[in-house]
Amino acid sequence: MNRCIESRVRVALLACAAVAGLTFLPPAPAAAQGFVREAPKDVVRGRLTVTAPPQVMLDGKADRLSPGARIRGINNMLLLSGTVVGQSLPVIYRRDAAGLVHEVWVLTPEEDDKLAGADSRQGYRRFNELLALIFGARR
Repeated sequence: MNRCIESRVRVALLACAAVAGLTFLPPAPAAAQGFVREAPKDVVRGRLTVTAPPQVMLDGKADRLSPGARIRGINNMLLLSGTVVGQSLPVIYRRDAAGLVHEVWVLTPEEDDKLAGADSRQGYRRFNELLALIFGARR
């Protein structure tokens, strides 16, 4: 009988040692390290000011955020609309099927300057090329 108890103890100790040994393995690389942000399609450039969420001003005109609206900052992390109240931000945005503003990407002033002339002078093709360059440079 004592042999059975001893063998169970040995198995339990070996299992604990194996689990403890796994904790010393190097961590796997994070999946987000190789993430490349794609340039969004069918977007419009504008200037966003959040007045009282979900109420916003886009290029000086009253507008509204959709119920699931996402505002992404320059580091591609989500911003809460309440944290940017009163700030005038250069953005590109996309509307949902109901016509409400659904996705917003905040641009840096340098990115906004690059896109400023592409809307009118060089057309949408150049606008999309510049977006691809800007979002490709963000990592």
